[in-house]
Amino acid sequence: MPKPIRIAIDGPAASGKSTSARLLAKKLGYLHIDTGSMYRAATLAVIKNNLKPTDEANILPLLSSTTIELKTENGNLRVFLDAKDVSDSLRTPEIDHNISQFSALQGVRQLMVDKQRELARNGGIVMDGRDIGTVVLPGAELKVFLIASLEERAARRLKELSQKGIEADFEIVKQEIARRDHIDSARTSGPLKKAKDARELDTSRLSIEEQVEHLFQWAMEIIDSKNQDCK
Repeated sequence: MPKPIRIAIDGPAASGKSTSARLLAKKLGYLHIDTGSMYRAATLAVIKNNLKPTDEANILPLLSSTTIELKTENGNLRVFLDAKDVSDSLRTPEIDHNISQFSALQGVRQLMVDKQRELARNGGIVMDGRDIGTVVLPGAELKVFLIASLEERAARRLKELSQKGIEADFEIVKQEIARRDHIDSARTSGPLKKAKDARELDTSRLSIEEQVEHLFQWAMEIIDSKNQDCK
């Protein structure tokens, strides 16, 4: 039997990475690793400890003594920060505003990358983020880069906030996403960019079901090929 494959899904904020990755993992019977949630949980820890998102000297010791766990419960990913479920506290305007500066810190990224590589060591995973195909798992068997228009991504984030009872202005949300795009793409450590061998998928006009079906077909092409090679 061939070793289960590793699937890396990258893309900017609100391009559909996490939802597509979670549903694809469920369809394949794989583990979903949402690296964005890991960074969000770490950002929450920084905020709770009243640290600035650029204060690397104090952030690294904090993270070294902080435990972040991802667990699947009833088909849903739950994120635990020092054994406390913080899943419903990770997508707030405050975290959105601070996460890019925090995640651009080289020491932070190296610490998180080490954790992510260990989780993916045995394959059978779908991992999503911003530098998975280029930095974390450059040898992943399937790499995908999702894109979507800024307006569509802002609408998605606004809907997500509304469902959590958080009021926000569309233009402000759009500006915040554009700001994060710039910071993520311009940072020197693990910038957001498409891997040379990644397949690109524009999700602007696709339903979540259509997104997942595209990804599933691509994954099955590779899995079937590996199965043929073992015969």
